[in-house]
Amino acid sequence: MTTLLWVVFPYVCLTTFVVGLFWRWRYDKFGWTTRSSQLYEGRQLAIASPLFHFGILAVFGGHIMGLLVPASWTAALGISNELYHAVAAIAGSVAGIAAAAGLAMLVARRRLTRSILQVTTPVDKAMYVVLGLVIAIGLVNTVGLNALGIGHDYRTDVAVWVRGILLLQPQPDLMAAAPPTFQAHALVAFTLFAMWPFTRLVHVFSVPLGYVARPYILYRTRDARPGVRTPRRGWEPPGS
Repeated sequence: MTTLLWVVFPYVCLTTFVVGLFWRWRYDKFGWTTRSSQLYEGRQLAIASPLFHFGILAVFGGHIMGLLVPASWTAALGISNELYHAVAAIAGSVAGIAAAAGLAMLVARRRLTRSILQVTTPVDKAMYVVLGLVIAIGLVNTVGLNALGIGHDYRTDVAVWVRGILLLQPQPDLMAAAPPTFQAHALVAFTLFAMWPFTRLVHVFSVPLGYVARPYILYRTRDARPGVRTPRRGWEPPGS
């Protein structure tokens, strides 16, 4: 069971993530979109969307720092373990609460606005549930356990396990000994990765880099000038 949960399952999810993204881009380019609902309702979206996106970006950055940067690197920079965990707990709590509040507002907006609910696919509904669970369990770990509770140094087990998965050197025993809430967070997070290519979350990989270097849009008038063809007369009501 240890091998199944902490070796086989992560690799199956990551493979589904990579292959699914390639398949989606290859065969469903026109569906590679967020399916924006701004036309249906914009007032609530103007608050909920920035709150969620800025919160989740901060959460993602915190995970990159906490999981992929070894403790020895931060120690070499003169950052003590106590200072690191204090900053991580405070910043992570703020970012997690912002992401959770923004997601709750987005889901409520989608559920209570009939026109938006009608264009929400079953896969996206399931995605919202899994994403909500990931954030909720993450808040339990960050706020409940590390900020207000006894704390757990996840950089000694969870982070080492994640780096081992990415380097194809899995150490399942490390994750098997982690607290249950950290185990649940990891399992639900990998489930979200497996679902990712088949939901609106693919828009994360759509960065409009070409917009910066695109040519200017030229607007030309149709006024009659020398060298410009006079526009043809359009349709007019009878008797005009």
